[in-house]
Amino acid sequence: MNKPDTTQATDRPASVTITLKVPLKIGNKAVPEFNLRRPRAGDLRGVKLYDLLQSDVESLAKVTGRISEPMVSEQAVYDMDPLDIAELANQMSAFFVTPETS
Repeated sequence: MNKPDTTQATDRPASVTITLKVPLKIGNKAVPEFNLRRPRAGDLRGVKLYDLLQSDVESLAKVTGRISEPMVSEQAVYDMDPLDIAELANQMSAFFVTPETS
């Protein structure tokens, strides 16, 4: 008999939209928002979870480039307005919070 899969956070969104105060320039286009999908373990390679959850900009830049649509490069993250990077950090950390701790 199969037990129900309790490892998936089905009550959490699979993706979030980041609406920017200052649009990013990607190529020749101004991008006012982008989506982040929930990262998988492979998306987190080379990144210390502690650093990511502490809003380390380098860690945020690496992971954002792997899970964003349209793709936001590491350099684009480094060019973000401080208010936007704070929102990115907030939304990213929400992927790692369980319903019991939120």
